[in-house]
Amino acid sequence: MIGIFGGAFDPPHNGHVALLAAAKESLALDDAVVVVAADPGHKAVAAPAETRLALARAAFPGERVVLDDHGRTIDMLRDHPEWEGATFLLGADEFAGFADWKEPGEVLRLVRLAVATRAGFQQDRLDAALEALGASGRVTFFEIEPLPIASSELRARLDRGEDVHELVPAPVWNLIERERPYGPPSYTGRA
Repeated sequence: MIGIFGGAFDPPHNGHVALLAAAKESLALDDAVVVVAADPGHKAVAAPAETRLALARAAFPGERVVLDDHGRTIDMLRDHPEWEGATFLLGADEFAGFADWKEPGEVLRLVRLAVATRAGFQQDRLDAALEALGASGRVTFFEIEPLPIASSELRARLDRGEDVHELVPAPVWNLIERERPYGPPSYTGRA
């Protein structure tokens, strides 16, 4: 079984790595594809697509890491018929808003969802999302250790000049230090 793990990865962090590792173990995935959204349709990104691709490749050594130009998951899946029947990995927060995605029913027809949950996440939010979709047979839940890390928080800390090396894989930190895609304006060349 193949797992698809998509995101902006702006930047990738230890929580992303832990989610994929837990999914591979819990779901017995044979293969995984990490998909970096070049221009996510639902959020702005700070670093250019090629930079985020390099960071994701550093975070997930040994995995297939690809750049995707589609702004929405359904459009990506339609252009990759070889992924039909795969398991699409996402966190509980993303799943709670899944009914608002572009054509969520069609996404569920093409792939199964595997949702990473953590202790303390509000079960009623997951239940409401599952009920809204009416597709409980297409959704699997697996538990991960809580790592309260968000890429937006990392960017904010980097913009303040803080060291976040403990929150990202060492190769990612090395790239951030060398390339300076985030951080105070004096680091990044931003005005």
